[in-house]
Amino acid sequence: MASTKTKLLLMAVVLIWFWLALPSKLFTSPTCYVIEDKDGNLLNASIAADGQWRFPYNKNVPQKFIDCITTFEDKRFFKHPGVDPLAIARAIIKNIKHKGVVQGGSTISMQVIRLSKKDNKRNLWNKIKESILAIRLECSYSKKNILALYASHAPFGSNIVGLDAAAWRYYGRSADKLSWGEMAALAVLPNAPSLVHPGKNRNILLLKRNQLIDKLLADGKIDKATAKLAVLEPLPDAPLRLPQNAPHLMQRFIKDNKTWQQETKIKTTIDGNLQKNVSVIVQEHQSVLKGNGINNICALVLDVETGNVLAYVGNIKDAHNKEMEADVDVIAAPRSPGSALKPILYAAMLSDGLILPNTIIPDIPTQIGSYAPKNFDLNYDGAVPAHLALSRSLNVPAVKMLQQYKYQRFYETLQQCGITTLNNNADFYGLSLILGGCEVTPWDLAGVYASMARTLNHQTKNHGKVNAADFHPPNYIFGNSKTNHHQPTTNNIPLDATSIYFSFMAMQDVMRPGEEGLWQQFASSQKIAWKTGTSFGFRDGWAVGVTPKNVVAVWVGNTDGEGRPGLVGVQAAAPVLFDIFRLLPNNKWFEKPKYNFSFVPVCRQSGYRANIDCPDVDTLFSPPNGLKVPLCPYHKMIHLDATGKYRVTESCESPSNMQHKSWFVLTPAMEYYYKQRNIDYAPLPPFKPGCEFAETGKLIEIIYPQPDAKIYVPLEINGERGKTVFTAAHRRAGAKIYWSLDDEFIGTTQNFHQMALNPAPGKHIITLVDENGISVSRQFEVLEKER
Repeated sequence: MASTKTKLLLMAVVLIWFWLALPSKLFTSPTCYVIEDKDGNLLNASIAADGQWRFPYNKNVPQKFIDCITTFEDKRFFKHPGVDPLAIARAIIKNIKHKGVVQGGSTISMQVIRLSKKDNKRNLWNKIKESILAIRLECSYSKKNILALYASHAPFGSNIVGLDAAAWRYYGRSADKLSWGEMAALAVLPNAPSLVHPGKNRNILLLKRNQLIDKLLADGKIDKATAKLAVLEPLPDAPLRLPQNAPHLMQRFIKDNKTWQQETKIKTTIDGNLQKNVSVIVQEHQSVLKGNGINNICALVLDVETGNVLAYVGNIKDAHNKEMEADVDVIAAPRSPGSALKPILYAAMLSDGLILPNTIIPDIPTQIGSYAPKNFDLNYDGAVPAHLALSRSLNVPAVKMLQQYKYQRFYETLQQCGITTLNNNADFYGLSLILGGCEVTPWDLAGVYASMARTLNHQTKNHGKVNAADFHPPNYIFGNSKTNHHQPTTNNIPLDATSIYFSFMAMQDVMRPGEEGLWQQFASSQKIAWKTGTSFGFRDGWAVGVTPKNVVAVWVGNTDGEGRPGLVGVQAAAPVLFDIFRLLPNNKWFEKPKYNFSFVPVCRQSGYRANIDCPDVDTLFSPPNGLKVPLCPYHKMIHLDATGKYRVTESCESPSNMQHKSWFVLTPAMEYYYKQRNIDYAPLPPFKPGCEFAETGKLIEIIYPQPDAKIYVPLEINGERGKTVFTAAHRRAGAKIYWSLDDEFIGTTQNFHQMALNPAPGKHIITLVDENGISVSRQFEVLEKER
């Protein structure tokens, strides 16, 4: 009885050992990072950490390889339990006859065990271990899985491991696309991988391959015609270079995968053909721009509906010239966006009911503390409709709008929309946030515009409501739309679909560069909402374009931050943008919102909600909060004499002789610039003699300098300090202004109120007084050195 228990215990121990003898993970060697396009074509591969070209495990083994390898290595593979006694007996007999080892009896299962142990010693003890573990392997793995393990880890010569790597290195295509001759040549290599060596062993390899083809024919795996063609095919030579069609996306995947801990091979959303064509466009434009010292370009193309990346060109291709820094993935690099964020502010203010599309915004010299924004052309319009301020990318109106919206709130809005690189607090950026004073990646910027377009596309389906799930980052992993990598940025989206629609309409009106400026004359031209950006110092040029189907983002510049003259978004980046859009399908324009809008009575001249004094009122389709926009502050009722030439009051004119008329009245500073560009603007008529002191409101205004301005006056060529031009405006035509600096009279102006001065360094007060004693003063400081 005790003996029986001992035997049972011993059997149990043996069975437990047998079961635990096989590791849970057979292969732990590092694998290559491999990315494929959406159709499964290889985009990029990087060598494994141990210097081997070893692609990740692939469960799908081509039937041709199965037929070839089982015919060559293990004919009874699908019949034996891991060990083939007949093959072993046949090998023993053959080896005895030849008085040496000329044939082995290892099955494919035994070879998998040997490969996993990395023990190439061939002796009786190893054979016994391999046999036992091969049987154990067959207990846990299907025949198909065992073949997949073999195909993924068998040596194929040099530093090439696995069928997938071998197919690409030797034939430049995937294993499932190999011919019978090519597959047969690879199938004989694991038995003697040193056969593939340029200039050596070619005849032996050819003989072995052709013998295998003959066996395949004999076994009925191929027909005679296929066999004849197969033996005529050339043998592989030196390994080929693998495709490097998306090197910067590979960088991104390697970095992301350190967090994800997924397989090192992925199928991406990239359109392989589009990727190649965009890369060609980038190279062509860079070959021209580098003549101006502009070395780097990146381009990103997204599908709006899914957010999937269709093309990812993170930089130019120039691996041999280190100075070009072509290895830097600019799509992932935070850069100054210039004016590229203005459409987001415009949409946010429309959504909040702070403005309407035609609301006029002041465009006058402005200084806020030490910050003095200027328009790109250094001119001013006095006042400009908000939608034109956006389409013309005027900086001063944008700052005025942000001042109204509050930069702290805009900071939050950008984060809610998907900008992830605002690494400092809102006060650090201040009002410069709208003019490129922050850091944004092309990845985030493209993602935000795609989310806005997606929201607009879904407005009918969502009955005008904004679905937070429509705002999410781009995605480059195929079939990944529902994973944790594709989550909404926030549940609180500060933009509504109708406001986004108006923002895109304004962006569509931007003047396109070169021959693109005539796009409206061609019925086949694609409607594109687009925006450019140029950073301070001409270091970054941006262009982002949106259609209902696609978003394209382009950045041009130098990765080392060097600025160059001519590095302007509309000149450097926009041509790349439109060349890329020519590769994309021409789609219909965004559908006009059918839900969540309002009709608002709008003053035609000011663009505000019409007040009772507005003479020309248009009821316009507007965002839903358009009814919250303030009433027009620029129209007021004035009283004229019978001739209509003078203003009067009841103290100097009988009411029966008065005409009552609504008048469009801007502030003196706005009027000064506005009337230069709008010849139909009518200044307020003067008061009738005897009524002068009835004048009310701001009559005189200092345009420059702004309150508490700090001014540095550079030296002229002759070494003397230059002069600063002080500017003022008076509402009354022909008015005289008397100028004083620090209580000392310095001169008089009439009609054109400018005075060139050269104050000494330090703080000063300038005072202006008109003929009626109305005065205005302003403090400023002249700096000794530029700060």
